[in-house]
Amino acid sequence: MSNVQASRPRLHHLAERIGAAAALDGPAEAVAKWARGAIPKGPFKDALSGVPLGHAAHPLMIVMPIGTWMSATVLDLVGGEASRPAARRLIAAGLLSSLPTAASGLNDWADTTPASDEVRRVGAVHALANVAALGLFTASLAARRGGHHGRGVALGLAGMGAVGAGGHLGGHLSYAKGVGVDQTVFESGPETWTDVLDDAALPEGELRGVEVDGRPIVLARRDGTVHALADRCAHRGGSLADGELKGECVVCPLHASEFRLDDGSVERGPSAYPQPVLAVRVEDGRIQVKA
Repeated sequence: MSNVQASRPRLHHLAERIGAAAALDGPAEAVAKWARGAIPKGPFKDALSGVPLGHAAHPLMIVMPIGTWMSATVLDLVGGEASRPAARRLIAAGLLSSLPTAASGLNDWADTTPASDEVRRVGAVHALANVAALGLFTASLAARRGGHHGRGVALGLAGMGAVGAGGHLGGHLSYAKGVGVDQTVFESGPETWTDVLDDAALPEGELRGVEVDGRPIVLARRDGTVHALADRCAHRGGSLADGELKGECVVCPLHASEFRLDDGSVERGPSAYPQPVLAVRVEDGRIQVKA
């Protein structure tokens, strides 16, 4: 077995050990609660969540600070004295770009609650690693500008170590725990018309949750028309059947994402992903749906 193959389980177990650290719960939830109150719902939060992009914004935004800091590190190692001004400018650009990047990450992490304890804890340490990287690169830039190039390089290398640690935990959250991904990406419906509910059991202006082939869907009646959407919210998996109708939209009870009933499109975030819809008809007093 290669060294790389042997190291993978150890790194995975490290993330799991962090996820089991219950001592992180109090401080993590306090910060998440503050962030949810500090970031107002509306265009600003939607932009941080990636609604205009149609997917989470944070993975795209991390390219700038990581890319500039990595480029500065390469120049430190192989660029020689002539590259020092460029390295300083790259570090400064990374520091500036890290601020909106951190805001988008904080927004996404705060919306993982309520969620599993592991997600909350790993996210907190991921954030701490990135804050450490920010501090180290800030100190590195200050040292370089003060004429202490060697100290600045050492601090920059330490900063890249913190970036690597934070990146590993961020990858664990995204790819092992599904944070920030479309929760409905594998949702589908029956290929043929399938009975799901008596038509009389769905009053005007009401929501009803039902299951089709083991998958939850939500039915809504608005102005006499029946609509069917995937019940699991694309943002963080909340049940839309427990939400409410607002005009021509259904509102998720967890983070107040609004989806249009007719096509599932996002009327308001923080969900960056539309909600899957199903075809609906009423036959012989029964509501039927299909993909």
